[in-house]
Amino acid sequence: MNILFINSIGKNKFGGGEKWMVNAAKGLTERGHQITLASKKDSKILRYAKDNGVKTEVINIRGDFSPLATLKIASWLKQHQTDILICNLNKDVRVAGLAARIAETPVVLARHGMLLCSRKWKHKLTLTNLTDGIITNSLTIKETYGEYGWFSKNFVKVIYNGLVIPEKVEPFDFSKRFPGKKIIYSAGRLSEQKGFAYLIEAAAILKKSRNDLVFAISGEGKLEEELKTQIKAAGLEDSFVLLGFTANIFPYLKGCDLFVLASLFEGMPNVVMEAMGMKKPVITTDVNGARELMGGGTKNKTGMIIPPRDPKAIADAISELIDSPETLQAYGQAGYERVNSEFTMTAMTDNLEKHLQQKLREKSIQ
Repeated sequence: MNILFINSIGKNKFGGGEKWMVNAAKGLTERGHQITLASKKDSKILRYAKDNGVKTEVINIRGDFSPLATLKIASWLKQHQTDILICNLNKDVRVAGLAARIAETPVVLARHGMLLCSRKWKHKLTLTNLTDGIITNSLTIKETYGEYGWFSKNFVKVIYNGLVIPEKVEPFDFSKRFPGKKIIYSAGRLSEQKGFAYLIEAAAILKKSRNDLVFAISGEGKLEEELKTQIKAAGLEDSFVLLGFTANIFPYLKGCDLFVLASLFEGMPNVVMEAMGMKKPVITTDVNGARELMGGGTKNKTGMIIPPRDPKAIADAISELIDSPETLQAYGQAGYERVNSEFTMTAMTDNLEKHLQQKLREKSIQ
């Protein structure tokens, strides 16, 4: 198969959706398919793709409507005899999806790692006319889209994210900076979506009754100064630290005691999967893919699921787990076994490859 992945996210942004796209492109490349990943010049995703052996191309999509970009992409698709176009953002569908229709590219798919489609007429118009299906990573997203009544039964396909668990990871030694402390770790863009303000409030609640906890966050983003101000106002400068952008979070995951995801919404949260892969217990808000990833239930053997926007629930869950080494170890081991059997990169690539081949067969007989 000859496949173009296109992702026009900001050049300095990189999250779970971008990691999925590179991993998918890499997995299909290794199976002998002709894969190209396109994005903005000097973008993080292109650098990450190159580092992982994925062929890249610079394609700029700046808005929802760009006739010049559409014509350029159509020419590229024809020249490279592309079989499948996989788009990331809604504007990618509108600009590149239209280009694919012009170029008569057989299959166009949108990949939604979170709820990118609302009931707006423009979403219905573009997704039903410019794509042949949606790939998502959560049954809850598929079910939500099913309620719209726009799509046929098999239009939305669930393919769970995959994880490559590194064989050797040296744990980050938090004890050098925070001797005798228990480390609560989190990671993600410093944006409202990730709910870090609520995690800071939870830390303030816990600080009233104990001083043996340190909260550490890897990430960068537009809320950095606002979060620093909140940390200072709460008197948490010595126990709540922002570590900045971290290219490889596995050492931090392995070195912490407990991982917390405080997000307000997600798709299938990759960072939770990565924490489980490092045998760490997880506390996560009840976002889209959390129950599917962790095995369901409000409290289960891989960790705890709590309501979003609830600092007290975060604090209570941390209090319940952090002082029980046996529970932390048992949850961490169970989480590792779950991702190692159900969420491997091999399984993800298998399912993606089969789905893409099926979509090509369907179009060939229409």
